[in-house]
Amino acid sequence: METLWTPSLEDIHQAYTQGEEAVVALVMQMVAQHAELLAVVQQQQETIRRLEDRVHTLEDQLAKNSSNSGKPPSSDGLKKPRHRSLRQVSGKRSGGQPGHAGHTLKAVADPDHITTHAVQRCQHCSESLEAVPAHQHEKRQVFDLPPLRVEVTEHQAEVKQCPHCGRISKGQFPGEVTQPVQYGPRIKAQAVYFNQYQFIPLQRVGEVFADLYAHPLGDASIVAACEEVAAQVEPINQQIKAHLASVEAVVHFDETGARVAGKLHWLHSTSTEHLTHYTVHAKRGAQALREINILPELKGVVVHDGYQSYFQFANVTHALCNAHHLHELKFLQERHEQTWAAQMTALLVEMKQAVETAKALDAPLPPEAIADFDVRYDDLIDAGLQANPQSEQTSLQPKKCGRIK
Repeated sequence: METLWTPSLEDIHQAYTQGEEAVVALVMQMVAQHAELLAVVQQQQETIRRLEDRVHTLEDQLAKNSSNSGKPPSSDGLKKPRHRSLRQVSGKRSGGQPGHAGHTLKAVADPDHITTHAVQRCQHCSESLEAVPAHQHEKRQVFDLPPLRVEVTEHQAEVKQCPHCGRISKGQFPGEVTQPVQYGPRIKAQAVYFNQYQFIPLQRVGEVFADLYAHPLGDASIVAACEEVAAQVEPINQQIKAHLASVEAVVHFDETGARVAGKLHWLHSTSTEHLTHYTVHAKRGAQALREINILPELKGVVVHDGYQSYFQFANVTHALCNAHHLHELKFLQERHEQTWAAQMTALLVEMKQAVETAKALDAPLPPEAIADFDVRYDDLIDAGLQANPQSEQTSLQPKKCGRIK
């Protein structure tokens, strides 16, 4: 913008000498300049406000980590935050509690091996004791693994010629012995366990077998074992999927990033207390949920973290995960020091403990307790809305898809 014009004393004097019309023209010019200046100031104020909002948003993003938001621990990088557990102090001492069975190492009555350490001479006078029988033994037991190595079992099927008819007959190999040389079920089961359950990469699984059993496994053998197990459990997975979609009244959904052949995919989980179904999909949102085809078939309650794609399904009742709420409330306490957030955290934990106590007593939660929780919860929600009013987009802000954060 060009520099605003301000009349000098000489300009004002000249206008007065030229008459009323010149004075009016000067005043009008000053009013126009003032209006233009006011517009500039208002525009600058709006720009400052938008920049402050943007800085505030960026600072909030930087302040978030896996302990106060839904971000995964892998996003924390090398600067790990100090995690403070959201669990409340129970008042119990650390370690096993009264009544706990425990897993203390105890001597067995029938050990696999017994090694006797003989007494050769008297420790006091050096008399030979080799011919003297021991009247008792002091015992100590050592629990350890035997030397590990891969065993090779050769199966030989007999081939016989009948003396009566002269024809050849052969013995039958076991059904699982199908190749001239192959791995057995135990070694394949361990390979699948290391790779799929413990998430050890293929190359390192081969190294584990080389180090423990002096027999390295190739990548192809490990992949083949995983595919064999996958084929065997597929019918069970389909039964779990059908059960979750049609029987369960409350089902939990979540998703997390996973690398497949170096590319970002998403591991979708659908679970209850007893059943879990996993699916790896290239997409995270509604397309994946439709193709997995559990959520579209449900009629009950779906518990999730508030990810927007879940709300595209109107066939279910949505419930939000309080574990995620506790993380987000922690962020509001740490970043913005909002009192209501700490009170809501305490209330959610109190409600959880009340429900657990009622379950332990095998009794329903009293109606007056439910009513009290409802009132306190609604009051805190009102306080949270007042502390965080919904922002309004202006014409100067770029328009974005979706709801205003």
